[in-house]
Amino acid sequence: MSNEAIISPGDGSSARPVTEAVLEVTDLDVDFWVEGELYPAAIKMNYQVRRGEVLAIVGESGSGKSTGTMALLGLLPQNARTTGSIKLLGKEICGLPESEIRKVRGNDVATIFQEPMTALNPVYTVGFQIVEALRSHFDLSPHEAKTRAIELLTLVEMPNPTLSFDKYPHQLSGGQRQRAMIAQSISCDPVLLVADEPTTALDVTVQAEILDLMRNLHTRLDSAIILITHDMGVVADLADWVMVMKNGLTVEAGPIDDIFNRPQHPYTQQLLAAVPHLGQGIETVAREQVARPVGVKPVLDFQNASIDYPKRGRIPAFRAAEAIDFQIFPGEIVGLVGESGSGKTTLGRAAVGLLPIADGTLISCGIDISHAKLRDLRPLRRKAGIVFQDPASSLNPRMPIGESIGEPLYLSGEARGADLDKRVQTLLEQVELPTSYRNRFPHELSGGQKQRVGIARALALHPDLLIADEPTSALDVSVQARFLDLLHELQERLGFACLFISHDLAVVDALAHRIAVMHKGKLVEQGTSDEILRAPKDPYTQRLISAVPVPDPVEQRLRREARQAAKG
Repeated sequence: MSNEAIISPGDGSSARPVTEAVLEVTDLDVDFWVEGELYPAAIKMNYQVRRGEVLAIVGESGSGKSTGTMALLGLLPQNARTTGSIKLLGKEICGLPESEIRKVRGNDVATIFQEPMTALNPVYTVGFQIVEALRSHFDLSPHEAKTRAIELLTLVEMPNPTLSFDKYPHQLSGGQRQRAMIAQSISCDPVLLVADEPTTALDVTVQAEILDLMRNLHTRLDSAIILITHDMGVVADLADWVMVMKNGLTVEAGPIDDIFNRPQHPYTQQLLAAVPHLGQGIETVAREQVARPVGVKPVLDFQNASIDYPKRGRIPAFRAAEAIDFQIFPGEIVGLVGESGSGKTTLGRAAVGLLPIADGTLISCGIDISHAKLRDLRPLRRKAGIVFQDPASSLNPRMPIGESIGEPLYLSGEARGADLDKRVQTLLEQVELPTSYRNRFPHELSGGQKQRVGIARALALHPDLLIADEPTSALDVSVQARFLDLLHELQERLGFACLFISHDLAVVDALAHRIAVMHKGKLVEQGTSDEILRAPKDPYTQRLISAVPVPDPVEQRLRREARQAAKG
């Protein structure tokens, strides 16, 4: 165990207002029993959270930040052992029997999970799920519960709350699903809200709205919030106190101003240095080296293309993207940005043949797939790879990750036996995962580790085109920085073209040679990163850039106030 000093927000190291402590955690240890041995995941956690306060717990993937907070509600697997003290409103809840801890969940403490698509039940409407939470804690009739559920959807600013009540999770955008999750979480007026990466998969405009919503709700409800995140811009926007974790230990904690402006621990300093900032992207000279070569055909070519989602059941067909014109050339990375539901992922899926083209022309990896049938798409499968946004739902839960990574190689006939094992080992090393992880299952990995498995699988066949759909959304800032360097290095070495879909404009700025901006299914602006991010012409692009959270509490507060003033 490390001898690093453990500092706690509750140790009296800084002056705090004397208000009621909603949560007091003392010497909390979480260990996992694996193959006859105990492995520590969280070590001697000590902190307090008071009413009206937001405590942000930050650290890299696997640092123990989610494990320590899931222990509060007994949500850890059976092989976990929790010791120490957890007091909620002065009452000890560590070690309570399941029947008692179930009364605490939702009623006193609620959780906003990292992936709403997997946390919400796909076979029930969001309204039914909110009603179920209400009726399990309160004596309400079905009609009263429905009325209250619609009120909650209105409170979280869900568009058309009455219509959204009857929608299933897959019928909502990412931001709308997160709002439904928040509505369900606050349904019982909890005194403590645990938000585990609440804005991970959201674009910057929706993220800004969700952060404003959480700030207003916790002020209105006078509740405490524990915010688990790797996004230091979100921390700067929302948090009052920050706790930094590494390898299960709390290495530094204190008021947000101290952590951002006077970090003491080398790891905190390294974490803040790894945060990407707008304006720190590839230099213009480097971008010009990948200018469109004369006579070289684009790897991906949209020519006045329109894309429809086909009719499914009671859901009518609708046009998701219209009159799209843009190209990606060999060795070029094009960033695609825009708000949730703008059509970004639609273009990425169409590029690999997962969605049909309604009008216009689409040439991908030299193959015209505008009117392609399934058999015509088989050659494209070897030439194009895709990294999906949600790593948890894109990996087979019954398949070890080594098999998931090696499957494209095996099915294509590129590798067998010892050669396949060697290729899988190389791919794991490329995405900085231990080769021993090849026998682990997806549920045994953190969100960031699962995303790296998806990246390794997409690169297995050395594609000409890589579609990266939010590939860094689940990565902490230090791993994200290494991944961006890795992707840039691999792309330079292998020369593949990349469509990089992201809501993080600072990441796009750090990586992309050109940027295209989508809004309501149309490309509203495209150009070099400097043209788009430093001199945007379209009002929507200007609004998008103004919503980007910056990792500076003072500057972020000024930006937030300016944004609110512009609204009102």
